[in-house]
Amino acid sequence: MSASLLFLGLIFGSLGMGYCVYGRRQRALAPFLCGLVLMVVPYVIANALALTAAGALVATLPFFLKL
Repeated sequence: MSASLLFLGLIFGSLGMGYCVYGRRQRALAPFLCGLVLMVVPYVIANALALTAAGALVATLPFFLKL
């Protein structure tokens, strides 16, 4: 684990927590599921560049998906 992976995990995990809370309160499925994925992704991906790409992709999905 490098410092960049820890920092990216903190950023994407915090964003995921915010999406989960928002999705639960608004009863919106897309932000809730994206929040769960954002909280799990840092544990699965061990490359900083891949983590950034996957996190950015998942973080923008609720703006395009209206479930």
